[in-house]
Amino acid sequence: MDISLCMIVKNESGNLRRCLQSAVGVVDEIIIVDTGSTDETCEIAWNFGAQVEYFDWNGSFSDARNCSLAKAQGEWILFLDADEELAPSSAGVLRRIIKDTSISGYSLRIENYTGDDGAPEMYPDLVFRLFRNRPEHRFQGAIHEQIASAIRLNAPEAKFGLAEDLVIRHYGYLNRQIAEKDKKMRNLRMVEAELKKNPADKLLRYHYGVELYGIGNNRQAALEFIEAANGIDCNTVYLPKLMRYLVLCYYGDKDYDAALKIIEQGLGWFPAYADLHYYQGLLYYEQQEYGLAYTAFERAVATPPQPSHFATLSGLRGFRAHYYLGLIAELFCNLEAALRHYLNSLRDNAGFIAPLECICRILKPQEDPAYARQALESVCEFSTAEAKVCIAELLINQSAYDLAYQYFSSATKNTSATSAVEIKKAICLMQLRQFSTAMTLLDSIPATDSLYRAAMFNKIVCYWLQGCQREVRHYAEAILALALNEDSAGMVNILKNNLGERSFPKVVLGKEGLFILIDVFRRTVALGEWERAITLLDGIRPECLQELDLAVGEICWQYGNMNLAEQYLNRHINKNPLSDAAYYLLAQVKEQQGLYVDAHYCYRQAISLAPKNPQSYVHLAQLYEKMRQDIVKQTMEKYQGAAALRFLQEEVEAKHVTNHHSGDDCAQ
Repeated sequence: MDISLCMIVKNESGNLRRCLQSAVGVVDEIIIVDTGSTDETCEIAWNFGAQVEYFDWNGSFSDARNCSLAKAQGEWILFLDADEELAPSSAGVLRRIIKDTSISGYSLRIENYTGDDGAPEMYPDLVFRLFRNRPEHRFQGAIHEQIASAIRLNAPEAKFGLAEDLVIRHYGYLNRQIAEKDKKMRNLRMVEAELKKNPADKLLRYHYGVELYGIGNNRQAALEFIEAANGIDCNTVYLPKLMRYLVLCYYGDKDYDAALKIIEQGLGWFPAYADLHYYQGLLYYEQQEYGLAYTAFERAVATPPQPSHFATLSGLRGFRAHYYLGLIAELFCNLEAALRHYLNSLRDNAGFIAPLECICRILKPQEDPAYARQALESVCEFSTAEAKVCIAELLINQSAYDLAYQYFSSATKNTSATSAVEIKKAICLMQLRQFSTAMTLLDSIPATDSLYRAAMFNKIVCYWLQGCQREVRHYAEAILALALNEDSAGMVNILKNNLGERSFPKVVLGKEGLFILIDVFRRTVALGEWERAITLLDGIRPECLQELDLAVGEICWQYGNMNLAEQYLNRHINKNPLSDAAYYLLAQVKEQQGLYVDAHYCYRQAISLAPKNPQSYVHLAQLYEKMRQDIVKQTMEKYQGAAALRFLQEEVEAKHVTNHHSGDDCAQ
């Protein structure tokens, strides 16, 4: 039995070759209808032995497809678009399934690739693409054209099959493809025209909702989805996707209550639909209902493999759900569970960087680089230069400069480094006080490079960290002669005038300038240069400094300077008395200082200001345990040998044993 591949194309020279290569030897003839190509599309088709027909475009995809069907001689029709291809394993499946004489057509699995070409994501679906060649089998509808309904109309007894092992790969949803073809507005206009002719067509309304959602018109899209859903059979193949789109519309408009109601209704019909469980978790997470969110994400992870017609989005029952489970576990201060979920996220998708960043944060690589490296390499394989650069950049964010430099150096051992990597290597060397080697790297970046200004700025920082006033002024004058924005120029002036007498007008910095300032402050603190770091803050206007008090307080706390941390956090609280984050940090400072009563007060303030944040509750509970242990210890010391207190002695001993075993478990 012969198979005819039927296609319609226009200016598809970038896609067609891949598509036809996948079909050669699989089908028996290729019919291509060209609707007005001005590139090499037709030549490519001829080179593959295709029969090329020309069609004057009239605004109807069905008419163009039916033109191809009229020319087909095969007993079966397979239709593809140029931005698709058959998976290599499909040939044998195709020949096998067409032998079933009872079947009139098949729905096949399509794998839709979305996002950027370099790191696409895939979600599957079902499409009706294979059917018997009959004169009465013709497409209907100007856009989102249908053939299955036409077959049913002429033969109500027709039987359709499902062949999920016959796979089509679709690349038309990649960002580049969409941008090149302006598909969104073209499709929207065509669907609107069709709806005027067939306003009661629910499938068409569903497609219209998809197009509206694609251009960001969530409110109108939701109305179309509701209209499409009202009165349809709950077994309708596109209903699960419709429910998800409707949830996304409400989510996009921040109408969380409406979205949750749709999810509840949808789960009544499709209780194992991972997408609905995932978005339920996301909605609860954004409303800080972390307990409910955790349960929803766990349900998403526990769902079975999804049927293709659910079109489940990538990672919703895998790496994305595990990532959020990890975030919530961290909020509850359960680092062991957080690490487990982050690792599961990476195992499901090694290219998903977010959980790796969280793992780096938990490992605290700046404190124990050797252990952090061992732990990271037991989880991930950093075998490529790209992977090594990626982990190095994450380590820089955690101030683990020595370890970051090791990975940068390994990444560039057998290949030339980009300017961005050379600058980051230089930053690491500065933080290791290897200033001369750092300057050599920065000097290697030419004035024609787009990152030349960044290299020049880091030269200024390099000399400033060494207290070299003359060199700082020299490079500052050089970079100020270049075109700099106001924030960058302001930051350069702060460094230029920071050494020596330091008598100069204070600078006003915007968001970008404050970001640069706090980065240099952190790097200076990491070197232990506390006095030099504080002088940086003297260079900005008081109103700008107020915006940095919380960030400075947190850095001081992270690097163990509790007195300075307390000073800046209190300054922030004086200006921002409703800052739960400042109270939470100040509580930890007080706890570090052994001032448990003060810490208790700060945790209570944080809880009153952010009652949904579990961190303060957990830390407060742990603080109470510390306070109780201290009181018990004091009591036992004061009343040594008192028989009435024997129960406290037994409790202390039992607690010691429990903590010892817990420590063993953690080590394992």
